[in-house]
Amino acid sequence: MEHQNVSSRKFTSLDEVHSSEEVHLVMILIRRRMATFELYRRSTIGMCLTETLDEMVSSGILSPELAIQVLVQFDKSMTDALESQVKSKVSIKGHLHTYRFCDNVWTFILQDATFKTEECQETVGRVKIVACDSKLLTQ
Repeated sequence: MEHQNVSSRKFTSLDEVHSSEEVHLVMILIRRRMATFELYRRSTIGMCLTETLDEMVSSGILSPELAIQVLVQFDKSMTDALESQVKSKVSIKGHLHTYRFCDNVWTFILQDATFKTEECQETVGRVKIVACDSKLLTQ
C-alpha cells in the first residue's frame, strides 16, 4: 500500500485501518461525527477513558468497534447516573458572555459565575455550561 498522509485519507471501513496513526485518526473522526450528545466525554473521567481506549486500540488489545461501544455505553451510563443519583439543586448567576444553540445543544459561557447550593456558595471567573434535553440522550 502506498503511503499517504493519514489526515487526507478517506476511510470507508474500519478494515482499511492499518497503522496506529490511522487508528488514532479514525477514533478522532468517530468522536467528531458522534459529538452531538457526548457531553461527559470532555470530563476528566471521560478523557481518561478515551485515552485508555485509544491506547488499547493502538496496541491491538481492543477493536475500534468495541472501543466505540464502550464510549456509547459511557455516555448512557453517565446520563442515567446523573439523572437517578444526583439529588442536589444548584442556582447559577453570572454575566452571560456567549450563548449558542446548535443541534439541540445549548452552550453558555458565563463570567464571574456564582454557584449556590443549600450548603455553600462558590464563585468562578469563567464557566462553560453545555446542556441538552435529557430525553434526546436516551434515544
